[in-house]
Amino acid sequence: MSPQEKKDQNRNSIENIANEAVNVLWNICECSSRAVSIFNKEGCLEIVLKYLSRFSTNVDLAISVAYCLQTVTEDNPELLKSFSAPALHVLESAMLSPVNSMEYILLKTLVAGTIWNLKDIIPSKSQAEIINAILKILSEVLEMDAGETVLQMKEAETQRIKTAAETEDTLQNVNGDDLIEDDEMEEIPHRRKVRRKAFISDLLPPTDKELRETIALLTAQQTALEIIVNVCCSEDPTDDEWEELSSSDESDSFMENSLSECSGQLLSPLCLSHEVHTALTNYLIPKKIFEKTAFPNSTAVDVCSRNPSWKPLIRKMSIIQCRALVCLQSLVSLLDVDHLGGPAALQTLAQHLSQLLFSQPDFAKHVDFLEAISSALRALLQTVASKNIPQCMTPDQLLTLCRAGIHSSNVGVRVNVVSILGITGSVLAKEDGTLDTLKTIGCFLLEVATKDPSLVVAGEALDALFDVFADGKEAERASVQIKLLSALKEFQPVFKMKLRKEGRAKYSPDQLCVLDNVKMNLRRFVAYQETVEKKLTT
Repeated sequence: MSPQEKKDQNRNSIENIANEAVNVLWNICECSSRAVSIFNKEGCLEIVLKYLSRFSTNVDLAISVAYCLQTVTEDNPELLKSFSAPALHVLESAMLSPVNSMEYILLKTLVAGTIWNLKDIIPSKSQAEIINAILKILSEVLEMDAGETVLQMKEAETQRIKTAAETEDTLQNVNGDDLIEDDEMEEIPHRRKVRRKAFISDLLPPTDKELRETIALLTAQQTALEIIVNVCCSEDPTDDEWEELSSSDESDSFMENSLSECSGQLLSPLCLSHEVHTALTNYLIPKKIFEKTAFPNSTAVDVCSRNPSWKPLIRKMSIIQCRALVCLQSLVSLLDVDHLGGPAALQTLAQHLSQLLFSQPDFAKHVDFLEAISSALRALLQTVASKNIPQCMTPDQLLTLCRAGIHSSNVGVRVNVVSILGITGSVLAKEDGTLDTLKTIGCFLLEVATKDPSLVVAGEALDALFDVFADGKEAERASVQIKLLSALKEFQPVFKMKLRKEGRAKYSPDQLCVLDNVKMNLRRFVAYQETVEKKLTT
């Protein structure tokens, strides 16, 4: 081995160890706030940035660093102070690298996520440019067809293996006369020294290049969707908003209390900065996210299912679909109807989600998918209802979803389906000829409110009842016929007791704030229903 080869080997060994160390550091920081605090204080940032700066010679190490940085920069103002101009330049160089291999696509996506976490320290004059660059990268990542990539890469792997096998056969034929099989050795122990067959594949290091590249792309797409959700995230309601809701004056008229605003949903208007809004629409990100909500390419799934090493990619493709549905929920809540394509596009979207949902007879068994699609449907139906756009899904379809979803072990799914029924019922309450459907919805919500073990779900069901039966002649008649008032009067002390007994032990402060509002609104709603019942029975 030459001195240069020895030097290169030593360097590779050192970088492999560094890669393992960075991975350990990332994993520890991901699950320990104390580890993040130590990362801040011990100068780890400078060390890992040094490794990231070598991305052009060791992309695997750079990717590990990028994973670590994306984790430690999230909600970490103390670390942000440590980012100097040269440090930001290292990130920018990696993010804007012209190389477009799939490993580099993953690297650039992860670095884009890190830079988004650092947006608060970026000079205001550069904000628009940086946001534009980040969303451009995410758009390019989502542009790629993952299913086609899987098929192309699997075919490339097949051809590579086939070529290697043909080369081995050729070598065997050329040297056939000189080679002696192992099982001949016992017959000719003293004639001459025997050589084993030499295969090209034995001499080359094992490789899973195509699989690694495909995984890199799928991971990049999943990461891009997660970053977009973070970009779209609004802050939680402030304490002042909660206090204002909790201390509002009571009134004899239930409607005057605007109880629909007290459900804990969308308490403060969701909004995007002009820069983010412009970049999202300019790069057609809503359209690309919509495309990712489709089921994975069936041919790609079939190919992966027949190969053990590729089979895990099926799960990765399904995760991308779920992340896209969560992204869709955020965009529908945030963007104007016009930027989503107008009322017709929203109706098309509703049909698309309906087809996704009901094309799987066993959709209730796929919990991640059910939570994601019910979240997207909830946001879509809320937007459609608020803009007075005709609903595309029938009450029967929604009831089918809700009856399946309410038995899920996932609280998020149960909250979503209850909210969906609340939105649907509040729309139907304003229409004629909906009495029977309103009674069905009311009975369903009442059963959930009184029997679900989670107070969060029970509270959401009560809020949905408030929305459905807050106004409208059909709603008033339905509430009397299902004996809503007597059921809620009986449940009111039970709800208070459960809240007092379980509240602090089981639920977060934010959840308790919402539940406290539900308790207060329940008292008002009972008073309102008493006036309704008196009016209809006298």
